[in-house]
Amino acid sequence: MASSAYIPDVKGDDEDAVVHSAAVRITHWINMISFIGLLVSGIAILLVHPRLYWGETGSVETGSLIDLPLPFVLKGQNGWGRSLHFLSAWFSVVNGLVYVASGLVTRHFGRNLLPARADLTWSSVTAFVSELRMRREAKDALAYNVHQRLAYAGVIFVLFPVLIWSGFAMSPALTSVFPVLVNLPGGQQSARTIHFFVASALVLFLVGHVGMVWLTGFTKQLRAMITGRGTRGRERG
Repeated sequence: MASSAYIPDVKGDDEDAVVHSAAVRITHWINMISFIGLLVSGIAILLVHPRLYWGETGSVETGSLIDLPLPFVLKGQNGWGRSLHFLSAWFSVVNGLVYVASGLVTRHFGRNLLPARADLTWSSVTAFVSELRMRREAKDALAYNVHQRLAYAGVIFVLFPVLIWSGFAMSPALTSVFPVLVNLPGGQQSARTIHFFVASALVLFLVGHVGMVWLTGFTKQLRAMITGRGTRGRERG
C-alpha cells in the first residue's frame, strides 16, 4: 500500500534536491546538543535520589511510588547536574520555539511531517506492521511514511511540550508566579514523575531514530542533515 511522503519539486525521483532547510538543520543540531546535556545531567540528578513519588513532597523517610534500580552514588553532588540541566533546558526551549515558528512560516509541518487526512484511515493503520519492515532503498530513505510522520509529530507536539511543562512545574521560581503549572499534576513530585516517564519515552524515540538513520544509510542521512541536500524518492507501498 502506498503512503504519502513529501516529494520535492524535482524532475526525477533520484535527483539531488534540498531535503532539509537551514532552519531544520540548525535547530536539529542545537537540539541534539541540548538533549545530550539534559540526558547526562538528568541521570546525575536521578543518581542523587533514584525514587519517584506522587503528590507535593517525597523523601527518604516517606514511601515512594517507584524505586528505580539505581544506586545512591552522587548524594549531595548534584549542583553541577542541576545547573547543566537548567541551562540545557532553556537552550532546548528557545530552540524549539524557533523551530516551531520556522515550521509554521515555511509550512514545513504540513508538507513534511503531518500526515494527510487520507492516510488516517483504518486501512492505513492496519498496514502498520508491513510498514515496519525497514528498507535500505536509497530512493526511499529520506521520505517519511505516515507512521514516521505520526511519530515525529507526537514527539514535537506532545512529548516535548509535556516535558517542558513538567520541568517548569518543578521550578519554585516559576510556580510561585504561575501556580497552575504545579497544581495541575498535583504537586512537584507528580511533575517529576511525569517528567521522568516522558524523558524515558524520548530516549526510546532517540534510540529508534538513530537506528533508522543507521539502517537507511548513515553517511547519506548525515550528509543531508549537514548540507541539506540528498536524494528523496517517492514512497513505495
